[in-house]
Amino acid sequence: MNLKQLLPALLMTGFAVPALATDGYISHGYGMTAKGMAGVATAMTKDSFGGANNPASMVWVGDRLDVGMDFFSPHRHAERSGSMAGIDGYAQSGKTMFLIPEFGYNKLLNRDMAVGVSVYGHGGMNTTYQGGQLAGGAGTVCNSFNPGVPRYNLLCGNGELSQNLIQLVVAPTFSMKANPNNSFGAALLIGYQKFAARGLDGFYGFTPAPFTPLASNNSLTNRGYDSSHGYGVRVGWQGVVSDSITLGASIATKMQMSRFDKYRDLFAGRGNFDIPANLSLGIAYKATPSITLAADFKRIDYSGIKSVGNPSTNNSAWPGSANPPTPPGTVGSLGCSSCRGFGWESVNVIKLGAEYQYNPSLTLRMGYDRTDNPIQSRDVTFNIIAPGIVQDHLTAGFTYSLSKNSELTMAYMHAFKNSMTAPSLFNNWVTTTPGVPGGMGIAGNEKISLYEDSIGIAYGLKF
Repeated sequence: MNLKQLLPALLMTGFAVPALATDGYISHGYGMTAKGMAGVATAMTKDSFGGANNPASMVWVGDRLDVGMDFFSPHRHAERSGSMAGIDGYAQSGKTMFLIPEFGYNKLLNRDMAVGVSVYGHGGMNTTYQGGQLAGGAGTVCNSFNPGVPRYNLLCGNGELSQNLIQLVVAPTFSMKANPNNSFGAALLIGYQKFAARGLDGFYGFTPAPFTPLASNNSLTNRGYDSSHGYGVRVGWQGVVSDSITLGASIATKMQMSRFDKYRDLFAGRGNFDIPANLSLGIAYKATPSITLAADFKRIDYSGIKSVGNPSTNNSAWPGSANPPTPPGTVGSLGCSSCRGFGWESVNVIKLGAEYQYNPSLTLRMGYDRTDNPIQSRDVTFNIIAPGIVQDHLTAGFTYSLSKNSELTMAYMHAFKNSMTAPSLFNNWVTTTPGVPGGMGIAGNEKISLYEDSIGIAYGLKF
């Protein structure tokens, strides 16, 4: 089985990650040990997830295997209110429970070198809203975007409004000690992703061929799953600077992914959807023989991905498209390199964690994660299908030694509810819609909300 066959096979056998959304759509942590400490891991050496956290840690871990499962529960809703154009509505996502597996393996080649692999994922929450909230018929706002539908979803599309993004990363690692106090490591990031969207018919007017019917030339919505693959690199360093302080740093390049051809009229760059670069800096302080305090700073470069970072207000058009804008928007303002995106900004994340070895068999953990909100008020409409806006996370966890060579780790996370309310982007379009009254505010305001819980369990084996 070659690599292109192996990665889809992993997805089919359980390594599908359809629902993450904590630090944007990147998980708050990788490995149950890190998840119990809000994701703090850059200067820690606890398990075999260095390919996701810091590859330099793997040479300190020893020979071990880690297998776990997280039960993740996001709760999302979206609504529009105050509209004078008859497009008020409310919807709650129907899928609220997902299983997220994890896997790590590490093997010492000798005292100073190790090889391993970490398998982990990202995702886009699998948002699924039932349709039929908005009235159809001649003279309605949605009819001007998507004619002839009796009832519409919140974005003037047909039926269910949904999206699902799955990203799987397999990270083979190599790590080595440069001297007794410093190590370096590298991981090849091999990525595979799948995406599907439904109910975005209301945006046909923004594609290069406006009002394209659902036919073979549709590259916007309801095309089922499309897949892509690509590569990147993560490198890291860890250094023991004193008996009580360890430092760490890790940086991952942007993963260059092949395009989602079936959705080339949705994503800026003709279906491009790379995985963002990120940087982590960490410190671990052993305050006492039984207490360790640790912190990470992380930067995730969402704005470096055009399909994610381009503002949804971009009005660029393909050469030859109608210009100035024509109702219901600029024809061709989706899909091109400078066209509309989801408007996500890059985020800074602060992670704080504490670990207490209660006795030789039991270690307790807790943590706090605070991330910037990547979504701006101008982009709330586009992000009804991707409301990754939670900012504050509390975590707790423990490891219990089953024997000298085996252990059980559990972690819990709660991401506190966050909501955003902003004027609908439809306000900018209904002013030019024939038969619909103009005036700013005619489409009212939109609100998106999200909170999350997760609980996971992992088995670790030292050999």
